[in-house]
Amino acid sequence: MSYKLRCVHCGRTYEPNEVLYTCPVCGPRLGTLEVVYDTLPTETNFDLEHKGIWAFSDFLPVKKNHFEVPLLVGNTPLYEKKELAKEMGLANLYIKDDGRNPTASYKDRASALAIAKAKELGYDTVYCASTGNAASSLSGLAAASGIKSVIFVPKAAPQAKITQLLVYGATVIAVDGSYDDAFDLSLQVGEEFGWYCRNSAINPYLLEGKKTGAMEAAYQLDWNIPDVAMVSVGDGTVVSSIYKGFRDLKEAGITNKIPKIIGVQAEGANAVMRTFESGIYDKPQDMKASSMADSISVGKPRDVLKACKYVESSGGKFISVSDEEIGKAIVEMARKTGVFAEPAGATTYAGLKKISKELLGMSVVLFITGNGLKDINTVRSYVGQVHVVKPELQAAKEVLKDAGAI
Repeated sequence: MSYKLRCVHCGRTYEPNEVLYTCPVCGPRLGTLEVVYDTLPTETNFDLEHKGIWAFSDFLPVKKNHFEVPLLVGNTPLYEKKELAKEMGLANLYIKDDGRNPTASYKDRASALAIAKAKELGYDTVYCASTGNAASSLSGLAAASGIKSVIFVPKAAPQAKITQLLVYGATVIAVDGSYDDAFDLSLQVGEEFGWYCRNSAINPYLLEGKKTGAMEAAYQLDWNIPDVAMVSVGDGTVVSSIYKGFRDLKEAGITNKIPKIIGVQAEGANAVMRTFESGIYDKPQDMKASSMADSISVGKPRDVLKACKYVESSGGKFISVSDEEIGKAIVEMARKTGVFAEPAGATTYAGLKKISKELLGMSVVLFITGNGLKDINTVRSYVGQVHVVKPELQAAKEVLKDAGAI
Protein backbone atom coordinates (compact mmCIF):
# COMPACT_ATOMS: atom_id res chain seq x y z
CA MET A 1 0.00 0.00 0.00
CA SER A 2 1.38 3.40 -1.03
CA TYR A 3 1.21 6.00 1.72
CA LYS A 4 2.75 9.08 3.29
CA LEU A 5 3.15 10.27 6.86
CA ARG A 6 1.52 13.59 7.77
CA CYS A 7 2.13 15.64 10.91
CA VAL A 8 -1.11 16.21 12.78
CA HIS A 9 0.20 19.53 14.10
CA CYS A 10 1.84 21.33 11.17
CA GLY A 11 0.53 19.30 8.24
CA ARG A 12 3.94 18.56 6.71
CA THR A 13 4.06 15.29 4.82
CA TYR A 14 6.95 12.84 4.66
CA GLU A 15 7.82 9.76 2.70
CA PRO A 16 8.06 6.66 4.93
CA ASN A 17 11.82 6.50 4.46
CA GLU A 18 12.26 10.14 5.55
CA VAL A 19 11.09 9.78 9.14
CA LEU A 20 10.65 6.81 11.44
CA TYR A 21 8.48 8.09 14.26
CA THR A 22 7.53 11.78 14.64
CA CYS A 23 7.71 15.11 12.81
CA PRO A 24 11.27 16.49 13.24
CA VAL A 25 9.92 20.06 13.14
CA CYS A 26 7.20 19.75 15.78
CA GLY A 27 8.92 17.25 18.07
CA PRO A 28 7.82 13.99 19.68
CA ARG A 29 4.78 15.31 21.60
CA LEU A 30 2.98 17.55 19.11
CA GLY A 31 4.53 16.06 15.99
CA THR A 32 2.62 12.80 15.98
CA LEU A 33 2.15 11.45 12.48
CA GLU A 34 -0.84 9.95 10.74
CA VAL A 35 -0.71 7.53 7.84
CA VAL A 36 -2.34 8.96 4.72
CA TYR A 37 -2.91 6.59 1.80
CA ASP A 38 -2.59 7.58 -1.84
CA THR A 39 -5.61 5.43 -2.66
CA LEU A 40 -7.87 3.15 -0.68
CA PRO A 41 -9.33 -0.16 -1.90
CA THR A 42 -13.06 -0.66 -2.38
CA GLU A 43 -12.99 -4.38 -1.53
CA THR A 44 -15.77 -5.42 0.87
CA ASN A 45 -15.15 -9.15 1.26
CA PHE A 46 -12.83 -9.87 4.19
CA ASP A 47 -11.78 -13.26 5.59
CA LEU A 48 -11.78 -12.33 9.28
CA GLU A 49 -12.15 -15.92 10.43
CA HIS A 50 -8.78 -17.02 9.09
CA LYS A 51 -6.87 -13.77 8.72
CA GLY A 52 -7.97 -11.57 11.63
CA ILE A 53 -6.57 -8.06 11.23
CA TRP A 54 -4.62 -9.12 8.14
CA ALA A 55 -7.91 -9.40 6.29
CA PHE A 56 -7.53 -5.61 6.05
CA SER A 57 -3.94 -5.70 4.73
CA ASP A 58 -4.92 -3.53 1.76
CA PHE A 59 -5.84 -0.82 4.27
CA LEU A 60 -2.58 -1.14 6.20
CA PRO A 61 0.92 0.34 5.68
CA VAL A 62 2.61 -2.98 4.95
CA LYS A 63 4.27 -4.49 1.91
CA LYS A 64 2.52 -7.16 -0.14
CA ASN A 65 4.48 -10.06 1.37
CA HIS A 66 4.61 -8.63 4.89
CA PHE A 67 5.29 -10.62 8.03
CA GLU A 68 2.23 -11.86 9.91
CA VAL A 69 2.42 -12.76 13.59
CA PRO A 70 1.60 -16.50 13.75
CA LEU A 71 -1.30 -15.94 16.15
CA LEU A 72 -4.84 -14.93 15.22
CA VAL A 73 -5.12 -11.27 16.17
CA GLY A 74 -8.54 -9.70 15.67
CA ASN A 75 -11.77 -11.37 14.57
CA THR A 76 -13.07 -10.67 18.07
CA PRO A 77 -16.79 -11.09 18.71
CA LEU A 78 -19.36 -8.34 18.38
CA TYR A 79 -22.36 -9.03 20.62
CA GLU A 80 -25.79 -7.49 20.15
CA LYS A 81 -27.52 -6.79 23.48
CA LYS A 82 -31.17 -6.18 22.66
CA GLU A 83 -32.60 -6.34 26.18
CA LEU A 84 -29.99 -4.01 27.62
CA ALA A 85 -30.51 -1.62 24.71
CA LYS A 86 -34.24 -1.57 25.45
CA GLU A 87 -33.56 -1.01 29.15
CA MET A 88 -31.38 2.01 28.33
CA GLY A 89 -33.67 3.40 25.65
CA LEU A 90 -31.20 2.76 22.83
CA ALA A 91 -32.07 1.63 19.33
CA ASN A 92 -29.26 -0.95 19.44
CA LEU A 93 -26.33 -1.79 21.67
CA TYR A 94 -23.30 -3.74 20.50
CA ILE A 95 -20.26 -4.83 22.50
CA LYS A 96 -16.97 -5.45 20.72
CA ASP A 97 -15.01 -7.72 23.07
CA ASP A 98 -11.30 -7.39 22.38
CA GLY A 99 -10.49 -9.22 25.59
CA ARG A 100 -10.65 -12.26 23.30
CA ASN A 101 -7.37 -11.43 21.53
CA PRO A 102 -4.29 -13.68 22.06
CA THR A 103 -3.00 -11.73 25.08
CA ALA A 104 -6.49 -10.59 26.07
CA SER A 105 -6.38 -6.95 25.02
CA TYR A 106 -6.99 -4.52 22.17
CA LYS A 107 -3.26 -3.74 22.14
CA ASP A 108 -2.56 -6.95 20.20
CA ARG A 109 -3.74 -5.14 17.08
CA ALA A 110 -1.03 -2.51 17.49
CA SER A 111 1.70 -4.96 18.48
CA ALA A 112 1.05 -7.09 15.41
CA LEU A 113 1.67 -4.05 13.19
CA ALA A 114 4.72 -3.00 15.19
CA ILE A 115 6.31 -6.41 14.81
CA ALA A 116 5.50 -6.52 11.10
CA LYS A 117 7.22 -3.15 10.63
CA ALA A 118 10.17 -4.15 12.84
CA LYS A 119 10.70 -7.25 10.71
CA GLU A 120 10.37 -5.22 7.52
CA LEU A 121 12.98 -2.73 8.73
CA GLY A 122 15.41 -5.36 10.00
CA TYR A 123 15.16 -4.90 13.79
CA ASP A 124 15.62 -7.84 16.17
CA THR A 125 14.49 -6.08 19.37
CA VAL A 126 11.30 -4.12 20.06
CA TYR A 127 10.64 -2.12 23.22
CA CYS A 128 7.78 -0.24 24.83
CA ALA A 129 6.60 1.40 28.01
CA SER A 130 3.27 0.27 29.37
CA THR A 131 1.02 0.02 32.37
CA GLY A 132 0.55 -3.60 31.39
CA ASN A 133 -1.53 -4.38 28.30
CA ALA A 134 0.77 -3.02 25.59
CA ALA A 135 3.62 -4.77 27.38
CA SER A 136 1.96 -8.18 27.61
CA SER A 137 0.78 -7.80 24.04
CA LEU A 138 4.23 -7.01 22.70
CA SER A 139 5.95 -9.70 24.74
CA GLY A 140 3.47 -12.40 23.72
CA LEU A 141 3.43 -11.59 20.03
CA ALA A 142 7.20 -11.07 19.98
CA ALA A 143 7.71 -14.51 21.50
CA ALA A 144 5.56 -16.03 18.78
CA SER A 145 7.50 -14.11 16.12
CA GLY A 146 11.06 -14.88 17.18
CA ILE A 147 11.91 -11.32 18.11
CA LYS A 148 13.20 -9.96 21.45
CA SER A 149 11.15 -7.59 23.61
CA VAL A 150 12.22 -5.20 26.36
CA ILE A 151 9.45 -3.79 28.52
CA PHE A 152 9.38 -0.76 30.85
CA VAL A 153 6.51 -0.72 33.36
CA PRO A 154 5.74 1.34 36.46
CA LYS A 155 6.56 -0.70 39.55
CA ALA A 156 2.88 -0.55 40.59
CA ALA A 157 1.62 -2.38 37.49
CA PRO A 158 -0.72 -5.32 38.34
CA GLN A 159 1.16 -8.52 39.08
CA ALA A 160 -1.00 -10.56 36.71
CA LYS A 161 0.19 -8.40 33.83
CA ILE A 162 3.83 -8.46 34.91
CA THR A 163 3.65 -12.24 35.22
CA GLN A 164 2.44 -12.42 31.62
CA LEU A 165 5.57 -10.56 30.52
CA LEU A 166 7.87 -12.92 32.37
CA VAL A 167 6.07 -16.00 31.08
CA TYR A 168 6.59 -14.78 27.51
CA GLY A 169 10.30 -14.26 28.17
CA ALA A 170 10.45 -10.47 27.94
CA THR A 171 13.15 -8.46 29.66
CA VAL A 172 11.16 -6.44 32.19
CA ILE A 173 12.34 -3.17 33.72
CA ALA A 174 10.10 -2.00 36.57
CA VAL A 175 10.52 1.75 37.00
CA ASP A 176 10.13 3.26 40.45
CA GLY A 177 7.79 5.95 39.19
CA SER A 178 4.70 6.57 37.04
CA TYR A 179 3.82 5.33 33.58
CA ASP A 180 5.03 8.65 32.23
CA ASP A 181 8.40 8.13 33.93
CA ALA A 182 8.63 4.67 32.40
CA PHE A 183 7.72 6.09 28.99
CA ASP A 184 10.44 8.75 29.07
CA LEU A 185 13.08 6.31 30.27
CA SER A 186 12.17 3.77 27.61
CA LEU A 187 12.75 6.35 24.86
CA GLN A 188 16.19 7.15 26.24
CA VAL A 189 17.22 3.52 26.51
CA GLY A 190 15.68 2.52 23.19
CA GLU A 191 17.52 5.29 21.37
CA GLU A 192 20.76 4.39 23.11
CA PHE A 193 20.65 0.79 21.89
CA GLY A 194 18.90 1.30 18.55
CA TRP A 195 15.83 -0.81 19.24
CA TYR A 196 12.49 -0.47 17.45
CA CYS A 197 9.90 1.56 19.38
CA ARG A 198 6.38 0.27 19.99
CA ASN A 199 5.38 3.24 22.18
CA SER A 200 1.93 4.70 21.72
CA ALA A 201 1.78 7.88 19.59
CA ILE A 202 5.55 7.84 18.97
CA ASN A 203 5.09 5.06 16.40
CA PRO A 204 2.50 6.11 13.75
CA TYR A 205 1.86 2.55 12.63
CA LEU A 206 0.30 1.43 15.92
CA LEU A 207 -2.87 3.37 15.24
CA GLU A 208 -3.21 1.62 11.90
CA GLY A 209 -3.26 -1.75 13.65
CA LYS A 210 -5.75 -0.51 16.18
CA LYS A 211 -8.10 0.94 13.57
CA THR A 212 -8.92 -2.62 12.46
CA GLY A 213 -11.19 -2.92 15.50
CA ALA A 214 -13.50 -0.28 14.03
CA MET A 215 -13.27 -1.84 10.58
CA GLU A 216 -14.15 -5.26 11.95
CA ALA A 217 -17.16 -3.85 13.80
CA ALA A 218 -18.37 -2.18 10.61
CA TYR A 219 -17.95 -5.41 8.67
CA GLN A 220 -19.72 -7.44 11.35
CA LEU A 221 -22.62 -4.97 11.18
CA ASP A 222 -22.89 -5.40 7.40
CA TRP A 223 -21.59 -1.83 6.98
CA ASN A 224 -24.52 -0.37 8.96
CA ILE A 225 -22.48 2.13 10.94
CA PRO A 226 -23.81 2.89 14.47
CA ASP A 227 -24.60 6.43 15.56
CA VAL A 228 -22.11 6.38 18.43
CA ALA A 229 -18.87 4.53 19.20
CA MET A 230 -17.53 4.62 22.77
CA VAL A 231 -14.09 3.62 24.01
CA SER A 232 -11.90 4.22 27.06
CA VAL A 233 -9.01 6.68 26.72
CA GLY A 234 -5.49 6.79 28.17
CA ASP A 235 -2.79 7.97 25.77
CA GLY A 236 -5.33 8.78 23.09
CA THR A 237 -4.24 6.33 20.39
CA VAL A 238 -7.10 3.84 20.66
CA VAL A 239 -9.81 6.49 20.51
CA SER A 240 -8.01 8.04 17.53
CA SER A 241 -7.84 4.65 15.85
CA ILE A 242 -11.58 4.10 16.15
CA TYR A 243 -12.18 7.31 14.23
CA LYS A 244 -9.47 6.48 11.67
CA GLY A 245 -10.92 3.05 10.96
CA PHE A 246 -14.38 4.41 10.29
CA ARG A 247 -12.94 7.36 8.32
CA ASP A 248 -10.88 5.13 6.03
CA LEU A 249 -13.95 3.04 5.23
CA LYS A 250 -15.95 6.15 4.41
CA GLU A 251 -13.17 7.61 2.26
CA ALA A 252 -12.96 4.30 0.40
CA GLY A 253 -16.67 4.60 -0.39
CA ILE A 254 -17.53 1.41 1.47
CA THR A 255 -19.64 3.17 4.13
CA ASN A 256 -21.43 6.50 4.20
CA LYS A 257 -20.85 7.87 7.69
CA ILE A 258 -18.56 8.09 10.69
CA PRO A 259 -20.13 7.61 14.14
CA LYS A 260 -19.77 10.16 16.87
CA ILE A 261 -16.77 9.06 18.88
CA ILE A 262 -17.10 9.39 22.66
CA GLY A 263 -13.93 8.88 24.65
CA VAL A 264 -14.33 7.87 28.29
CA GLN A 265 -11.65 8.64 30.87
CA ALA A 266 -11.19 7.99 34.56
CA GLU A 267 -11.75 11.16 36.61
CA GLY A 268 -8.30 10.84 38.12
CA ALA A 269 -6.66 10.57 34.71
CA ASN A 270 -8.70 12.79 32.39
CA ALA A 271 -5.95 14.89 30.81
CA VAL A 272 -7.25 14.35 27.27
CA MET A 273 -10.75 15.47 28.24
CA ARG A 274 -9.34 18.58 29.93
CA THR A 275 -7.33 19.43 26.85
CA PHE A 276 -10.35 18.87 24.60
CA GLU A 277 -12.56 21.10 26.73
CA SER A 278 -9.89 23.83 26.82
CA GLY A 279 -10.11 24.08 23.03
CA ILE A 280 -6.33 24.53 22.77
CA TYR A 281 -5.16 21.13 21.66
CA ASP A 282 -1.48 21.96 21.23
CA LYS A 283 -1.20 22.88 24.91
CA PRO A 284 -1.93 19.57 26.68
CA GLN A 285 -3.45 19.75 30.15
CA ASP A 286 -1.07 17.30 31.82
CA MET A 287 -1.75 16.09 35.36
CA LYS A 288 -0.66 13.60 37.99
CA ALA A 289 -2.81 10.59 37.15
CA SER A 290 -4.39 8.20 39.62
CA SER A 291 -7.05 5.58 38.87
CA MET A 292 -7.94 1.98 39.54
CA ALA A 293 -8.08 1.64 35.75
CA ASP A 294 -4.32 1.25 35.41
CA SER A 295 -4.40 0.75 31.64
CA ILE A 296 -5.68 4.30 31.13
CA SER A 297 -4.05 5.97 34.14
CA VAL A 298 -2.01 8.38 32.02
CA GLY A 299 -1.21 11.92 33.10
CA LYS A 300 0.88 12.95 30.09
CA PRO A 301 -1.01 11.56 27.08
CA ARG A 302 1.21 11.30 24.00
CA ASP A 303 -1.51 11.18 21.33
CA VAL A 304 -3.57 13.99 22.83
CA LEU A 305 -3.49 16.23 19.76
CA LYS A 306 -4.68 13.55 17.38
CA ALA A 307 -7.32 12.32 19.82
CA CYS A 308 -8.81 15.77 20.29
CA LYS A 309 -8.81 16.62 16.58
CA TYR A 310 -10.28 13.28 15.52
CA VAL A 311 -13.02 13.25 18.16
CA GLU A 312 -13.97 16.82 17.30
CA SER A 313 -14.12 15.92 13.61
CA SER A 314 -16.56 13.10 14.41
CA GLY A 315 -18.85 15.44 16.35
CA GLY A 316 -18.10 13.51 19.52
CA LYS A 317 -16.70 14.42 22.92
CA PHE A 318 -14.91 13.15 26.02
CA ILE A 319 -16.46 12.34 29.38
CA SER A 320 -15.04 11.02 32.63
CA VAL A 321 -16.25 8.60 35.30
CA SER A 322 -15.21 7.92 38.87
CA ASP A 323 -13.36 4.84 40.07
CA GLU A 324 -16.48 3.88 41.98
CA GLU A 325 -18.51 3.98 38.77
CA ILE A 326 -15.84 1.90 37.02
CA GLY A 327 -15.81 -0.74 39.75
CA LYS A 328 -19.60 -1.09 39.66
CA ALA A 329 -19.55 -1.16 35.87
CA ILE A 330 -17.23 -4.18 35.82
CA VAL A 331 -19.73 -6.20 37.81
CA GLU A 332 -22.89 -4.91 36.16
CA MET A 333 -21.61 -5.43 32.64
CA ALA A 334 -20.45 -8.95 33.48
CA ARG A 335 -23.83 -9.84 34.96
CA LYS A 336 -25.91 -8.24 32.20
CA THR A 337 -23.83 -9.15 29.16
CA GLY A 338 -21.47 -11.97 30.20
CA VAL A 339 -18.45 -9.86 29.24
CA PHE A 340 -15.89 -9.58 32.07
CA ALA A 341 -13.70 -6.54 31.46
CA GLU A 342 -10.69 -5.15 33.24
CA PRO A 343 -11.23 -1.68 34.77
CA ALA A 344 -10.15 0.21 31.65
CA GLY A 345 -12.49 -1.87 29.49
CA ALA A 346 -15.42 -1.39 31.83
CA THR A 347 -14.81 2.35 31.86
CA THR A 348 -16.60 2.46 28.51
CA TYR A 349 -19.70 0.83 30.00
CA ALA A 350 -19.56 3.21 32.98
CA GLY A 351 -19.54 6.07 30.49
CA LEU A 352 -22.56 4.68 28.69
CA LYS A 353 -24.44 4.42 31.98
CA LYS A 354 -23.59 8.03 32.75
CA ILE A 355 -24.85 9.54 29.48
CA SER A 356 -27.40 6.97 28.28
CA LYS A 357 -30.21 9.55 28.47
CA GLU A 358 -28.33 11.67 25.94
CA LEU A 359 -28.27 8.73 23.53
CA LEU A 360 -31.95 7.77 23.52
CA GLY A 361 -33.00 6.15 20.26
CA MET A 362 -29.43 5.84 19.01
CA SER A 363 -27.38 2.78 18.06
CA VAL A 364 -24.20 2.44 20.12
CA VAL A 365 -21.13 0.21 19.94
CA LEU A 366 -18.87 -0.19 22.97
CA PHE A 367 -15.25 -1.22 22.49
CA ILE A 368 -14.07 -3.34 25.43
CA THR A 369 -10.29 -3.22 25.42
CA GLY A 370 -9.17 -5.79 27.97
CA ASN A 371 -10.19 -8.97 29.81
CA GLY A 372 -11.11 -8.86 33.50
CA LEU A 373 -8.79 -11.72 34.43
CA LYS A 374 -5.86 -9.32 33.99
CA ASP A 375 -6.72 -7.54 37.23
CA ILE A 376 -8.97 -9.53 39.55
CA ASN A 377 -7.76 -7.88 42.76
CA THR A 378 -9.28 -4.52 41.87
CA VAL A 379 -12.78 -5.88 41.36
CA ARG A 380 -12.77 -8.14 44.41
CA SER A 381 -14.29 -5.52 46.71
CA TYR A 382 -17.26 -5.04 44.38
CA VAL A 383 -18.48 -8.63 44.49
CA GLY A 384 -19.87 -10.98 47.13
CA GLN A 385 -18.10 -13.52 49.29
CA VAL A 386 -17.56 -17.24 48.85
CA HIS A 387 -19.84 -19.36 51.04
CA VAL A 388 -17.95 -22.01 53.00
CA VAL A 389 -19.97 -25.00 54.24
CA LYS A 390 -19.44 -28.39 55.74
CA PRO A 391 -19.88 -31.31 53.33
CA GLU A 392 -23.49 -31.82 54.48
CA LEU A 393 -26.74 -31.30 52.52
CA GLN A 394 -28.51 -29.37 55.28
CA ALA A 395 -25.60 -27.01 55.72
CA ALA A 396 -25.57 -26.32 51.98
CA LYS A 397 -29.33 -25.71 51.95
CA GLU A 398 -29.10 -23.20 54.79
CA VAL A 399 -26.36 -21.23 53.08
CA LEU A 400 -28.21 -21.29 49.76
CA LYS A 401 -31.35 -19.99 51.47
CA ASP A 402 -29.45 -17.19 53.21
CA ALA A 403 -27.84 -16.24 49.92
CA GLY A 404 -31.21 -16.07 48.18
CA ALA A 405 -30.32 -18.84 45.72
CA ILE A 406 -33.33 -20.97 46.73
